[in-house]
Amino acid sequence: MREKKGAERINPYDSNREKGEQVEEMFDSIAPAYDFMNTAMTFGLHKRWRNKALKAAIANGKRKIRILDVATGTGDVAFRLHTMLPEAEITGIDLSQGMLDVADKKLKLLPEDARSLISFLKGDCLALPFKEDTFDLITVAYGVRNFENLGKGLQEMRRVLRKGGILCVIELSCPQGKITGMGYRLYSRHLIPFVGRMVSGDSRAYTYLPESIAAAPQRDDMAKIMMEAGFSHVDWKELTFGAVTYYLAK
Repeated sequence: MREKKGAERINPYDSNREKGEQVEEMFDSIAPAYDFMNTAMTFGLHKRWRNKALKAAIANGKRKIRILDVATGTGDVAFRLHTMLPEAEITGIDLSQGMLDVADKKLKLLPEDARSLISFLKGDCLALPFKEDTFDLITVAYGVRNFENLGKGLQEMRRVLRKGGILCVIELSCPQGKITGMGYRLYSRHLIPFVGRMVSGDSRAYTYLPESIAAAPQRDDMAKIMMEAGFSHVDWKELTFGAVTYYLAK
């Protein structure tokens, strides 16, 4: 059996079940509060982080492209991509039906032309239900540390990405500065779990969050794993004192 590394070893609830099963259960549980908690935890900065990363990812100027948003959740990235590239065909995929139900409710509020270009489906990032060379751009926002097998998930995305395509990964990371690092640890390990329990009702989900962030590969370590998965070039950039890092892989 393959030895699990980094965040792969951190489970939301217990050590007796597969991580993927627990991640699905966790996101089903917190789906109603997810969007509110994202805004509250980041003071609204998550939108700024998302926009900067996506703007860098689509800098080639192509408009009529096929996009896959992995771990799409409530569809935040997919909907933003539609506003940036209104002619693109966008598919969001996620393990959690609870999260997808929220995304579908948002989708129904959009005009018909948008609904014809955006779709959501339930599926596993470790076995993507698409043929090779299908997408021009793949995005993953705050999802890769939840993968049961990070290397396999990256290889699957590489498989369905067309030659010359881009993978954009946005992920939370730990600030490296002495003062910012101390402040981040206090905030992430104490305030976030407390507020998360109060709002979502899930006593474990927002404790798992800082644990999985701390255990996940970051910056050069993440770039190395992406290269090992078959990508030819990886750049990364920190935002807000290193609390978030986005990666662009070709």
